[in-house]
Amino acid sequence: MRDIAHAHYIGGYDLNIDGSTKIGELMEKYPFLLDHLTDISPNYSKLKDPEMMQQMGQIATLEMISRMGGVELHDLIRALSSRIEKVTGEKMEGVASMDAGSDEKLQALKSIITDLHSGKSVEDVKQRFLDLATEVDSSEIARMEQELIEEGLPQEEIKKLCDVHVEVFKESLDRKDELDVPPGHPLHTFVKENRVLDGYLDVISNIMSGAGKEGKISDGDRETLMNFMEYVGKVNLHYLRKENQLFPYLERYEVSGPSQVMWSLHDDIRGMMKDANVSIKAGDLKQIWDHLDIMIRTMKDMIYKEEKVLFPVSLEKLTDDEWGAVRSGEGEIGYAWVEPEEGFEVAVTKEEVPGGKGVRLDEGYLTVEQLNFMLRTLPLDISFVDENEQVKYYSATDERIFPRSPAVIGREVKHCHPPKSVHVVQNILDEFKAGNKDVAEFWIQLGGKFIHIRYFAVRNGEGKFLGTLEVSQDITDIKKLEGNQRLLDWEGMKE
Repeated sequence: MRDIAHAHYIGGYDLNIDGSTKIGELMEKYPFLLDHLTDISPNYSKLKDPEMMQQMGQIATLEMISRMGGVELHDLIRALSSRIEKVTGEKMEGVASMDAGSDEKLQALKSIITDLHSGKSVEDVKQRFLDLATEVDSSEIARMEQELIEEGLPQEEIKKLCDVHVEVFKESLDRKDELDVPPGHPLHTFVKENRVLDGYLDVISNIMSGAGKEGKISDGDRETLMNFMEYVGKVNLHYLRKENQLFPYLERYEVSGPSQVMWSLHDDIRGMMKDANVSIKAGDLKQIWDHLDIMIRTMKDMIYKEEKVLFPVSLEKLTDDEWGAVRSGEGEIGYAWVEPEEGFEVAVTKEEVPGGKGVRLDEGYLTVEQLNFMLRTLPLDISFVDENEQVKYYSATDERIFPRSPAVIGREVKHCHPPKSVHVVQNILDEFKAGNKDVAEFWIQLGGKFIHIRYFAVRNGEGKFLGTLEVSQDITDIKKLEGNQRLLDWEGMKE
């Protein structure tokens, strides 16, 4: 049965766009859509292979393609229809009716936010939101938040809407299905951490209830609070994994608004923890109560926001390969209180370099031009000598500390130094090759500048010696730095 709600008639051509539309038919009529697919999802890059497209063209429907890309079917159809209209001018029938319903919901949310801004309480508007929430799922709520931000609504106002989400989700928490993910899945680990955090926050609340709200806190209670605040502080690793592992993949599906709001709330919580620690050290019970109360409430609200909006949306959007990539990168940031369980293993394949033009690196890719000028832009002089002690590269920066010329490429490094220092250079290379040392450093004063010179042994993942990297840096001005500079001080910058 065709998906009538998502069907669009393309003028002058007997073809409807819906879940059963063959991707080959669509590309035959509108070949320019092929390039647009990779903008919708990087998973579609494989469709640019002519053999792959030929094999799938007459078999794969848009419903199948949407699952392959981890994209909602209606989002895929809307994106394709929008591109067709932009390129050809053909107005897609049906899109307006789809968007009309979304616009009504968007206006309803705006009305709720306006009332909150004017002073109404969450309780005053909760029923209106509850009525609206019965018509949408968590992904639609996230998408509407995204649209509101794109229209210029300040994040602070979106935060108020998040408070309404929390109130609604709390009431239905026990009726919601748990996330269906295997042990070791990134979301499984996030939820495990939430359970630990919830327990620590309850302990802190119990300590405060026993201490009362007036006078001074006992040394024993204060020490206990400080210990548990140290445990709670590890939540920063939980937030960092969201910010650096999960949010980037959501942004690929244009789900950046909700993550921006959540990141802002992370920073709020970090500030709350800092204020709470200061008040605990000071020992004033009233301040401790005030700071801990808002911190605990905000952190518990965050748990609900994660488990009832963020995690379901993420599970809906990301593919298995993308979850595998998230999982493989988590260890570099670390975990709060728990380690991932066994049970989730997905082979991570590096995505292709777009257009086949570029250099694949361990993390990411660069064109040769980008790589060359990135190295030239670094405020460092870099030279590389291979395992055979021949100079293979130097960065042609505008102002080099030590002169170099193209003739040095291929030259034995011992001939690049004055005779009196050759033995030092040779000793460094010998120790690097033998695996006895990895770093050698010197600093000299030259022409009124303070120069820091370092040599690094370059080894591959198996420890094989590949060569030596020489890095020279003028640190004269760096040595003069004091205090903090947290604001940009460009002259004429807008405030």
